[in-house]
Amino acid sequence: MKNKGPNFLEQIIDGDLKKGFSKKSLRFRFPPEPNGYLHIGHLKAICVNFNLGEKYGAPVNLRFDDTNPEKEAKEYVEAIKNDIKWLGFKWEKECYASDYFQQLYEWAQKLISNGHAYVDSQTSEEIASQKGTPLEPGKNSPHRTRGIEESRLLFEEMCSGKHKPGEHVLRAKIDMSSSNMLMRDPVIYRSMDSVHHRTGKAWKVYPLYDWTHGESDYIEQVSHSLCTLEFEPHRELYDWFLDALEPLEGIRPKQREFSRLNLSYTVTSKRVLAQLVASGVVKGWDDPRLPTISGLRRRGYTPSALKQFVNTAGVSKRENVIDASLLEFCIRADLNEKAPRARAVLSPLKITIKNYPEHQKEKLSFEINPQRKELGTREIYFEREIYIEREDFKEEEDENFYRLTKGQEVRLKNAYIVKAEEVVKKNNTIQEIICSYDPKSKSGSGTKESSRKVKATIHWLGKSEAIPAKINIYDRLFKVAEPGKENKILEDLNENSLITLDAFIEPHLKEASEKQTFQFQRLGYFIKENNKETPVFNKTVSLKDTWKK
Repeated sequence: MKNKGPNFLEQIIDGDLKKGFSKKSLRFRFPPEPNGYLHIGHLKAICVNFNLGEKYGAPVNLRFDDTNPEKEAKEYVEAIKNDIKWLGFKWEKECYASDYFQQLYEWAQKLISNGHAYVDSQTSEEIASQKGTPLEPGKNSPHRTRGIEESRLLFEEMCSGKHKPGEHVLRAKIDMSSSNMLMRDPVIYRSMDSVHHRTGKAWKVYPLYDWTHGESDYIEQVSHSLCTLEFEPHRELYDWFLDALEPLEGIRPKQREFSRLNLSYTVTSKRVLAQLVASGVVKGWDDPRLPTISGLRRRGYTPSALKQFVNTAGVSKRENVIDASLLEFCIRADLNEKAPRARAVLSPLKITIKNYPEHQKEKLSFEINPQRKELGTREIYFEREIYIEREDFKEEEDENFYRLTKGQEVRLKNAYIVKAEEVVKKNNTIQEIICSYDPKSKSGSGTKESSRKVKATIHWLGKSEAIPAKINIYDRLFKVAEPGKENKILEDLNENSLITLDAFIEPHLKEASEKQTFQFQRLGYFIKENNKETPVFNKTVSLKDTWKK
């Protein structure tokens, strides 16, 4: 693959190094909020930060921005760590914003003392009504001129729990006429009577993200704080807070932004994902229909394919929506090289070959992976009664249908040419096809008959070897490219996003280990979900791009 050259973030870092910034002082961080599972939107941020760490030999912190105890939980912390480990990345320090609550509180007091913050006793509705619009300045709070000592006392009382949640907030005193709405005296602390997953009930006030973010970066001595584009308007506030704490010792972090990863037919809002989980639309955060990393893992996606997807999509400053077909292309290319081939019939239709000897089983050669010749072949068995896919047979002749039709021949993969002669029905449903075979048409036998051209080759499975299995066929969760655009997320759901089939598989697939991936001939790539009496496989992706349809 042709080298793309440094992306714009690498150019920024290279520029800083040329200006004299010490390479030893480079440090990056990935700062998720533990209020849900990581999804494919986070994947780009993970790869961007950890890839930069690898390129420059710099440490990367994993920092949990855990400032909202009402929505955060240890479950999410552990899930996030597991996902990053599974992707193959290693962080140097595991940090938490809650580690810095005391320091952040003391700095907030410093803001009050320096006249940069005040306690506002209005309701949230009143504060919102004074914000103004992008074209109209906001109005000062009546408490903006509150004395420093009074604000300090009220803030201390908030911290000790003497005031009810919502009764007071701490706001930065910046500029209510700023063209940047975020600079109009933002709230930086609010009272909450909640149990934090790490600090318990020790705190009655919690900092908001904008106050916590830059200060945590500074405490950790992060050199480059890399965020997605929606945080670009926050950069001015990020710098203002750092300015307000001057003089600072050590490295002053700088925030820079890149475009987030948006995927068609996919929702990455944690709020919406949580709604889908809570309502039972999906079966947990790791449901293979969800774009969570754990869901993609259960569906059979690999770390290398996900990393390649991010690399192919690229790092840019411009927002765009990546077609879901690119994600499937990456996993398809990865598994084509790795996955052993196997046989399965998802919707079985019985075939009886009337002129094949009864009770005979014939050994045939089956290639394990044509991309990896060193794996060689294994033996499969041909017999009188076999199964094919129901969709590979059509009773009535159709000039556009090239598979098995009454009176028409097809080749059975690795085996013989057969012709359909009779159709057995029950209650108007096809139960069985009676066929004949050409004994001299065996694949690879070198006979003239084996070289005879037929219109199609189909896969099959011998009846005596057929093991029952459940196969989960996943489709896109939403039927529109931009779901939830009109706040009708449930109406945009694809009612056929999961279909479970009663299928047959080869015997060795039942003994395969969990999470092993296979290419089922002609059907796609599948990952083994479990080793129950009736094994379950999840479909990862088809063999060909189906999104264009």
